[in-house]
Amino acid sequence: MTETPQRPLRVLAAMSGGVDSAVAAARAVEAGHDVTGVHLALSANPQSFRTGARGCCTIEDSRDARRAADVIGIPFYVWDLAERFREDVVDDFVAEYEAGRTPNPCLRCNEKIKFAALLDKALALGFDAVCTGHYATVVVKEDGSRELHRASDMAKDQSYVLGVLDERQLAHAMFPLGDTLTTKEEIRAEAERRDLAVAKKPDSHDICFIADGDTRGFLADRLGGPAEGAILDEAGTKVGTHEGAFGFTIGQRKGLRIGHPAADGKPRYVLDISPVDNTVTVGPAEALDVTALTAIRPRWCGTAPAAPGTYTAQLRAHGGETEVTAALVDGVLHVTFTEPVRGVAPGQAVVLYDGTRVVGSATIATTVRREHTPA
Repeated sequence: MTETPQRPLRVLAAMSGGVDSAVAAARAVEAGHDVTGVHLALSANPQSFRTGARGCCTIEDSRDARRAADVIGIPFYVWDLAERFREDVVDDFVAEYEAGRTPNPCLRCNEKIKFAALLDKALALGFDAVCTGHYATVVVKEDGSRELHRASDMAKDQSYVLGVLDERQLAHAMFPLGDTLTTKEEIRAEAERRDLAVAKKPDSHDICFIADGDTRGFLADRLGGPAEGAILDEAGTKVGTHEGAFGFTIGQRKGLRIGHPAADGKPRYVLDISPVDNTVTVGPAEALDVTALTAIRPRWCGTAPAAPGTYTAQLRAHGGETEVTAALVDGVLHVTFTEPVRGVAPGQAVVLYDGTRVVGSATIATTVRREHTPA
């Protein structure tokens, strides 16, 4: 059954300044809870983060959240978590790229900030739950344990970025938007009926802490600037140059700036990134086919799987599901795909599902590719 508390809760509503979190806070109030709004100040210099509607870390966003709280009629505070955010999310993001991996900062923010630093502070102040505008569902079982499930509307489901939450965190999580089959347009219409000025505010996207959307430039500023390296084909032949291996991701096709086409005339993709010697290896799409992977630092939304099993896996925030078998061996998750998948990169998260239930998440460490004969 879906969570239906028998008593009003003291709820801390994380308000980003966007329409989803504002409507979520309003619904929590309407459900009879004692709600307080809070906006997280995640930058020591908010003006250095995105402006307008592209992020969730600006002075404008803070003001939008405050106005929404005033309309809803709840107390509102701004909490400074900039140092924790820099250490746990931004610095981690840079370090992962420096090591040739492709991280997902939204997962890290949910794990370390919204449901660790924020939740711990909320509990210490006597709150019962943290409410966010994520599209996911918490289900309470007959024995009182909780499960994380996909949102009712798969088109808006955000359970992938919440797959890092453990059972304790789920016990204090509230997602008022997750179990309603409403379109984003209907959420905006609801916000307008509630006189919330954010009703027409565009969604945030990209990485909130990269001011201009230039990930490569952001990394170059923190990793020593351009450093010319070689782009190699599968045979080790130099086919081009680049200005920093950290600026590439596995599966990338655009921006390679290779001067001449492959022998077969087909497009080339990034196959491997080597930070040690600053090289990038490229090849055909079929060389990206992955048949298995290992993943580290698993986090379970409940009890860890006791034996190998069949699940579906999601590898990107907006990706589809694929059938896998998975087993936990000495703390390392071993995943085998029923059919090969492409574009899987170390550093990404693999999230396992049993039907709509989120089993858990782990960080991809290594991949096994299908045998491929270079052209």
